[in-house]
Amino acid sequence: MVELNTNYIAIIVAGLVPAILGAIYYGPLFGKAWMKSIGKTEEELKPNNMAVAYGGSILLAMLLSVSLNFVLQLVHKDVNEAGELFINTHATFGHGALHGALIGVSFLIPVIVSLGIFHKMNWKTNLLNAIFWTLCVAVMGGILDVWR
Repeated sequence: MVELNTNYIAIIVAGLVPAILGAIYYGPLFGKAWMKSIGKTEEELKPNNMAVAYGGSILLAMLLSVSLNFVLQLVHKDVNEAGELFINTHATFGHGALHGALIGVSFLIPVIVSLGIFHKMNWKTNLLNAIFWTLCVAVMGGILDVWR
């Protein structure tokens, strides 16, 4: 049976990436462009309950981090000379970021764009959100892969 390693500190750090990156990405970098693309003001976007909004988003990011950690470990499998399956080869930030970006492109972007189409969001909103989440899972994948 294949055993997976769980580095809880790496999972927590990777789980904080969307919050940290989001503060920069949707703040000084693209905050005004994103708000304009959705037709909202900063005041309109203020959560009714900050603890629930930010706490919930961090918990969901932790779930994403745990899932991404398992996926990364499962795709990093190999067979040794004795024919035994082993995991955790190619543990570098770049390799994990590549896997994270591929997951972003193949899983997250289709979901984000599909939701955007049916929510009647414009192409700019879809693009900003798709790039953000692809960056997040790439950085998260890099952290989780290098820090086992």
